[in-house]
Amino acid sequence: MSDVFENVMDLAKRRGFIWQTSECYGAVAGFIDYGPLGAMMKRRIEDIWRNFYVIEEGYYEIECPTIAQEAVFIASGHVKGFSDKMCQCPHCKEYLRADHVADGGGISGASTMTNEALAAAIAACKCPACEEVLGTVEVYNFNLMFATTIGPGSQRIGYLRPETAQGMFVDFARLLRFYRDTLPFGAVQIGKSYRNEISPRQGMIRLREFTQAEAEIFVHPDKKTHPKFARYADYTMPLLTYVHQQNGEEAVTMSMRVAVDKGVIANEYVAYYVALTHDLLVTIGVKPDRLRFRQHLPDERAHYATDCWDAEVFSQRFGWVETVGIADRTDYDLNAHAKQSGTPMTVFIQYTEPRKENRRRIIPNMSVLGKQYRQKAKAVFAALEHATPTADGADVVVDGETIHIPANLFEVRDEVVDIRGEEIVPHVIEPSYGIDRMCYAVLEQAYDEDTVDGEKRTVLRFSPRVAPVQVAVFPLMTRDGLDTIADEITHTLKRKGILAEYDDSGAIGRRYRRQDEIGTPFAITVDYETKETRTVTVRDRDSMKQVRIGIDTLPQTISALVNGDMKFTSLPAHQNL
Repeated sequence: MSDVFENVMDLAKRRGFIWQTSECYGAVAGFIDYGPLGAMMKRRIEDIWRNFYVIEEGYYEIECPTIAQEAVFIASGHVKGFSDKMCQCPHCKEYLRADHVADGGGISGASTMTNEALAAAIAACKCPACEEVLGTVEVYNFNLMFATTIGPGSQRIGYLRPETAQGMFVDFARLLRFYRDTLPFGAVQIGKSYRNEISPRQGMIRLREFTQAEAEIFVHPDKKTHPKFARYADYTMPLLTYVHQQNGEEAVTMSMRVAVDKGVIANEYVAYYVALTHDLLVTIGVKPDRLRFRQHLPDERAHYATDCWDAEVFSQRFGWVETVGIADRTDYDLNAHAKQSGTPMTVFIQYTEPRKENRRRIIPNMSVLGKQYRQKAKAVFAALEHATPTADGADVVVDGETIHIPANLFEVRDEVVDIRGEEIVPHVIEPSYGIDRMCYAVLEQAYDEDTVDGEKRTVLRFSPRVAPVQVAVFPLMTRDGLDTIADEITHTLKRKGILAEYDDSGAIGRRYRRQDEIGTPFAITVDYETKETRTVTVRDRDSMKQVRIGIDTLPQTISALVNGDMKFTSLPAHQNL
């Protein structure tokens, strides 16, 4: 087979899966249009994701704006640190990702180099655009966020979000109330994100506008045992740990229970979503032997993360492609937004039994202090509650000013109080999915070529749950009422929620080939026997075998085949043609 990437993209453009955006004006790298079939395939993948996270996990979906004010991204760290190392080719003037140039030149560790060291290292590398040796270049940081202003004539700065996660973090207080102030809980979101990539050259793999599906699961920091861990405890897969990577070793297959017990994966929550992600990716059509889970190296992992794993899918053109990230982000995000916004982002956890605690309480002389400090009095009273008294009084800080309160203006009492609970900042477990990369992985891995009756057949071997068109309906001839019966079958299937396509154009063999090429898993043919027996033939795309079944049973049979509740091979053997 020739270059799969070229074949897949040619088919995708020709048959309406993926197009370059605004081609008539000259396409801009990093933006794509999903055509009629691609948009439907994408929606099916998103719906499978929803089935895993919303239906099965019970995490409700929210939808936040794609533009947010600057303060959100100051808190998240994106304004200060969300950048890539960039340089410009002195020959063709193309802007380049300096670390990608280094990777192409066989230089390792580019992400940890200083800009000056990286510039020196890539001087002997060739420009990927014009293939000239770069020579002397300057490497500098380029922030990847798209900036805008909010409101006419306004100086209020906003940014197109680089990820969907921040909307769920800033909505924490509302979500906590929705989930009745109880941990654990989660929220999910599917939507557009934007990154002003320097030189996107990898088709659907690296886009400036892309779709993310993220879940933010808020858990007690001391209770990271997943309540449904048994579901995936015995689930096995190859895990490429950071130790394996440092030693140049291959991945090792183990169960999630063993991985947690041995400390390979930090906790049950991370292990659970590593396994769920593997399950989900295989469900949409990623082949297990082209899927691996790689643990972030210590110098690669974010400083606040306890553990992080990437689901990587192997592409014949691009090698191992990061497609999903699963991380324990601790309490970093909620603390950052609480500090920036001044809004507490905590959960009150009530103890099973109240705890007795000795406390020293300061009781101010309110009448004197109230007159003395007037408008600041309330703040002074509040600050005194947390002050440390001495023999000559206590110091408090109000609006940046240190105020000394003499000892004769307050009373100190030692008390035993009941502590009924505590305020804690939850930790966040985050599985983050790149939907466009998942779409490309499904397209590439579904693409196949074989030979039928001496002719090359191109086929997309989609999972029936992902296929844009789920069943095609053909009248053998467009006369003698066969077309009428086929049309009635098509409408009956559509009313059952099955996307059926009626096709009466050309020889039956050509119609099969057209549907094979767009991945339609099943085809129904109405022939002359149909009029006598009220039966039709149902053809399987992959085996090209056919069975004959009654028209009355078609809706439930096709529905079961599409949903995966029934396999084509399980249809009664006596019906095989």
